[in-house]
Amino acid sequence: MPELPEMENYRRLLQEKIGGGTITATHVQREKTINLPPAEFARLLQDNRLTLVDRRGKHLLFHLESGHVLLLHLMLGGFLYLGSAEDKLKRTAQVTLSFGERLLYFHGLRLGYLHLLTNVQIDERLAPLGPEPLDPLFTFTRFTELLADKRSVLKTALVNQHWLAGIGNCYADEICFHAAILPTRTIPTLSLEEQKRLYHSMQTVLTEAIRFGGYMQPLFQGDSLTGGFDERCQVYDRGGEPCPRCGQPIEKSELSSRKVFACANCQH
Repeated sequence: MPELPEMENYRRLLQEKIGGGTITATHVQREKTINLPPAEFARLLQDNRLTLVDRRGKHLLFHLESGHVLLLHLMLGGFLYLGSAEDKLKRTAQVTLSFGERLLYFHGLRLGYLHLLTNVQIDERLAPLGPEPLDPLFTFTRFTELLADKRSVLKTALVNQHWLAGIGNCYADEICFHAAILPTRTIPTLSLEEQKRLYHSMQTVLTEAIRFGGYMQPLFQGDSLTGGFDERCQVYDRGGEPCPRCGQPIEKSELSSRKVFACANCQH
């Protein structure tokens, strides 16, 4: 599932490519992906200008001149492609938005959604989300305050969107590896020094992942940024491979039906 770095990469690229553009047509292949009848969805979007592409956690927000906001959550298997009618991918898009000759294809939204909401509805929908890990206001002091109220396993907390917004399976494991802490540790056992390492690793890993475009496939033809972090993952989805730090095999386990990847030798 796309996480904070992937959605932030999408946000930056889409703002650059179609920000300020006007929606000239819509096509809905799967009605369950949207929250309105297709005719009403199309009517409200037609000739509406995209004023801003924003992000909150794992969500993208497409702010429109009308005051409405398109809220996107890709969930498992979802991805975007920006192209033309000629270079579209050979698979079905659940929704397509046209910006003149540029078409934004929403693929893989069997579990994800694209909902058209008012600003009030957006605030209500996103209110339960926790703080943004890369927000300048999210200081180490604020992080320790969050940790003080938690008794759960570390990975379980990191992927809890109500506790922190944007981190999922991949980056929880990558952050814990960078901090040399096992993701299966319980939070009350973390020393102050380990808490500092964890906070620093969170900032470092997420920032680096954004810089290298996350792990998704290219957003458009010629996109050399998106997906660049995939080969830089240290432990996630690398079970059995040698640890890049100590050479011991990376172990794959399961925690509450979630895959966990870690090095039992150099993570403690």
